[in-house]
Amino acid sequence: MRRCANIEIAKDVTSVVFFKALKYIKNYRWDGIPFSHWLYRIANHELVDQYNNRKFETSLDLTTIAGSLNLQDKLVLGEDTLRKYETYMDIQKYISELSPKYQEVITLRYFEDKELKEIAEILGKPEGTVKSLLHRGIEKLRRTLSRDEEEQRG
Repeated sequence: MRRCANIEIAKDVTSVVFFKALKYIKNYRWDGIPFSHWLYRIANHELVDQYNNRKFETSLDLTTIAGSLNLQDKLVLGEDTLRKYETYMDIQKYISELSPKYQEVITLRYFEDKELKEIAEILGKPEGTVKSLLHRGIEKLRRTLSRDEEEQRG
């Protein structure tokens, strides 16, 4: 969901990931790689395939505000939720414009809170490569954000 920002695509990818995991479970070898990292690899490959086949579409899927809140509290909570969602969607838009190699390291690091070593294991890349991809991806994001801010000002 964090990589594609679309609930339907996320559901599709999730089902394909678990289908493939069940289908290829006999190919999984411990070799020091945790099962969760193996699943991440499958998910990452699926997301790259989705990215290559079509650009992710974004959708607003707000759930009903439940509970015994009064109308004013619901309005404030709804506005806060919408603001957070809009910020997330802005960030997601910029990240989705990056190539998949940058998307995956940025998402794993900042949205999944993975350490560099874990990301390297998940992606099957050296830690130095991951660090370099992360640095370059962030720099590309900064340049894009700066460019867009300048265009909005002038």
